[in-house]
Formats: sequence, C-alpha cells, structure tokens
Amino acid sequence: MTETPQPLYDRHADTLNRALTAITERGYWSAYPESPSPRVYGETAAADGKAAFEAYLGGDFPLDQPGTGERVATEASPFGVELAVRYPHAGTDELIRAASAALPAWRDAGPQARVGVCLEILGRLHKHIFELANAVQFTSGQAFVMAFQAGGAHALDRALEALAYAYAEMTRHPGTAGWEKSAGKGDPLRMTKTFHVVPRGVALVIGCNTFPTWNSYPGLFASLVTGNPVIVKPHPRAVLPLAITVKYAREVLAEAGFDPNLVLLAAEAPGEKLASDLALHRSVKIVDFTGSTEYGDWLETHARQASVYTEKAGLNTVVIDSTDDFAGMCRNLGFTLTLYSGQMCTTSQNILIPAGGIDTDQGHKSFDEVAGGIAAAVGKLTADPARGVELTGAIVNDGVLERLADVTKVGEPVLESRAVAHPAYADAVVRTPTIVKLTADDAETYGREWFGPISFAIATDSTAHSLELLRRTVGEKGALTAGVYSTDESVLDAAEAVAVEVGVHLSCNLTGGVFVNQSAAFSDFHGSGANAAANSALTDGAYVANRFRIVQSRRHV
Repeated sequence: MTETPQPLYDRHADTLNRALTAITERGYWSAYPESPSPRVYGETAAADGKAAFEAYLGGDFPLDQPGTGERVATEASPFGVELAVRYPHAGTDELIRAASAALPAWRDAGPQARVGVCLEILGRLHKHIFELANAVQFTSGQAFVMAFQAGGAHALDRALEALAYAYAEMTRHPGTAGWEKSAGKGDPLRMTKTFHVVPRGVALVIGCNTFPTWNSYPGLFASLVTGNPVIVKPHPRAVLPLAITVKYAREVLAEAGFDPNLVLLAAEAPGEKLASDLALHRSVKIVDFTGSTEYGDWLETHARQASVYTEKAGLNTVVIDSTDDFAGMCRNLGFTLTLYSGQMCTTSQNILIPAGGIDTDQGHKSFDEVAGGIAAAVGKLTADPARGVELTGAIVNDGVLERLADVTKVGEPVLESRAVAHPAYADAVVRTPTIVKLTADDAETYGREWFGPISFAIATDSTAHSLELLRRTVGEKGALTAGVYSTDESVLDAAEAVAVEVGVHLSCNLTGGVFVNQSAAFSDFHGSGANAAANSALTDGAYVANRFRIVQSRRHV
C-alpha cells in the first residue's frame, strides 16, 4: 500500500525534532542503539540478518533499475569468503536520464515531505541493520561488532545528523511572506512572495572500501533530502552495503509514490572509470568522495560544474609531553592503533615524543620506554588471535600489505607486524600493527600517509619542537585528528592554538574509553574543511547549504 509523505513526516517528527535539538546542544544522543544484543534487537535479529546477507551471495542482486542488462561482480572479501554477487550494470547516460526525470516531482514535494521519506528510509535500513552489518564486515574487513556499530548504527546517526542540518537550512526562512511598503499618499505597495527550495541537480556519491556506509550516508542523505536525485557509485570491492542501501531506499520511495530512480546504483565494471565519467557529466551538480588525495584533488580540479565534497588523506598526529596516567595513555593509544588494523582515516600515524623522555605518574620515562609502553599495549591486545581479530579485523586490500613491506626498510622497529591466522576464516588476511622509531629528520618518511597498521614514534628535541612539527606537517598535508598528552595546562593551550591554526580537531589526555580515532554524531565534527585532509566537515551547515538554492517569485496583491 502506498503511503503519502505527510504521514511519514508525522511518524518520524519526534526523531527529527530530537535530532534538531541534538545538533544545537552537542551533547550525547543517538537514535540507533549500537549494541547488537538480542535484548535490544530481538532474539532472531542476528540470525535473520546473516541469512539475508548470505542469500545475496553467488546470485543476481535484486535491484530493478534502468541498465544495460549486463551484470558485474567485482568484490573480494578480506576474510576470504566468496561473495560473487552480480549487480545490474548501467551506463552514464542511462543513469543521468533516469535520475533527471525523477527530480521535478521530488523537488515540488517540498522539504517536509522529503525529510519524512528520508527518515522512513533510515527506519527501513535500521530494521535491516544486521543484514547491513554483515555486508560491511565481509566487504571492508571490519570485525562484526565494529561493522555493526560504524557501518550500521553510527552510519545511520550520521545520516540523521545530515538530515537535521539540511532541514534546518531549508526551513530557516518561511515558504511564503507578505510584503508591504508605504507609497506616500497612495495605497501601500503590497506583494506576496514565495520562496522555493530548488535542488542543484543530480548528485553523485563515490564510496570507499573501508567505510562504505559511514562515509557515504551523510552525502547521500544530505543531497536526497534537499531535492537532488542521487547516483551511488560504490567502491568495486565494497558494493554490497551500498546496494542494500539503494534497494531499501528505492523500496520506500516507491511506496511513498515517488520515482525510485531518485536513488540509483552505479556498479562499475573493471577498468570502466564510471566514477570519472559521471563526475564530469554536465548534469552532475554535486559530488561526494572519500578516498585518496590524488583522486580527490582530481575531482576538485576537473569536476568544475559541481560542488565537490572530499575527504582525503592526512597525517594524524599525537604529541606526548607528559602524563599522570602512563598505563592509561599506553592502553588508549594501543587500542587506537589496533582498531581495524589502523585502516581508519582518523587513526594516529605520527607520535611525537621528546628524545629526552617524559614525566609520568610512574616517574621519568625515556623515549624508548614510552614507545615500548605503547607497543606493549598493542602486543597485549593482539596476543590472543581469537580476541585480537575482533579488534584488528582483516586487511582491506593489497596496497596495505605493500606498505607494510615497504616500512620494514625505514627506521628501527619498536614493534613488528605479524601475520595472524583467523580462527574462524582460514583465508582471512590479518596483520598486527607495526611501530617504527624515527627521528625528526626523517620527514621524508613520516611526512606522507602510510595508510594501514603503521605508526611512527618520532624523537623530537622538545615538546615545543613537537608542536612545531604538528604545525608544519598538518599545515602542509592536513589531518583529521590530533592528540596531546600533558599535565601542563600551558602545553594543552599551546596545542589547542596550533590545532585551531591548522584546522584539525584535537583530543587531550585520552586515557579511558574515548579514542582519538572515533567521533560521535551530533556532538563531534568529523573533518573540519580547514586543512588539506578534507574540504568539508561531517556535518555542519556548510556541508548541506550548497546542495540547494532559493528561488523566489513575487506577485502583487
């Protein structure tokens, strides 16, 4: 039965209003429980979700959209599980035509109707969160709990956050207004003015391999709710999570009486370069991308007809000056480096430590003792394969393995990476983190990103020198995260001043259950748009406001 958009808005109005409050208060709030416990989701939810995921394997993905009639299958699981899902293929012109034809009715429905439908899509995805989590796990290499949280609940939170910001921007002015101006002795001038929220055009989301939903959902839903049809182009090795997303989005759109071609999957054949063809098409007015600096720079330079939002690479850095909880600092950093084998855009790479050591609650620690303490924490987390793989997950692609081989040729190892046999998946590719000791003179090495389980303990002349290296490296190459450990308030203030200067989010003295490479929707911003690592933030007003325009009409009363 087709549902009209207004009841969908009414159904989800409380969630929207709570999200609108959350983005102004910036405290903790989540709409989607992050625990996969049966007490939260029901006794059969996990099994049902896994069965739904497994039903896709080795078959034609059920998606009815315009296409060539051909199928493409490009995924290879980091866990060694055969996926072999075949997706419908479509060319650039077919996708653009279908999306463009769907735009007018969606535009004319207005912000309230659109946000109601988008909230219903999130609700539908939440209903299938275990299915989604399995798809994220086996395409990205994340362990299941992380896939459930980051790829499911947290991705949905980020999508809802984008909807809230977009709705606030679209409704900050009235839809209509009366205007009256005195005209001297004659009758006043009177007009009625109407203000239309007008989408920019077709939007393109280019997904990444590591976080296919978390990084794609903000752009997807920010564009869709502001009236733009969205073509979703997944990474060739992580298609299934976004194919499932497109499937349920199209299902809800059709039920609400809209053209399901408002959301389309662009599965790419090997060597096709579909993302580039779409990104340069004159009808594509918005591009969202997460991935390499090289391709992000290319998009920013060449997709000139579009507003381009990119998240690229950077040099995430931690400055260690002193600590009153040495064990807690080491545990916290150890977990940060171990989680998902460092394959997060927010994981710390460069750890700056004075060569003369630091003061701690356990007495003065030498440089080697600090580096060794962090290495020991990583070692403890990864010592037991059965427990360790639930943190490390699997290696996402061969590029990470190549960098792990290359890093053995530089510096002095504090902790060497090792291969681990996964107890559940014999063909999984698992590697533990490595930590390499460098000096401040080794800028050619630490001055570029080594994506993966690779970090550097870098000996500096002093904390002031460390802060100067933070300023220089992040100022030149960008970063998404920075951290500092110090018992001296003046050092913390100086670090914050540097962070503000180079536009990187800073975390201070993390020793407990909050980690520098994790961020919370509705409270933490992800990326600032203020340095080279990203030209936008998830999520703020600037991220959504340029996805639509206001067009007014005036009539005399």
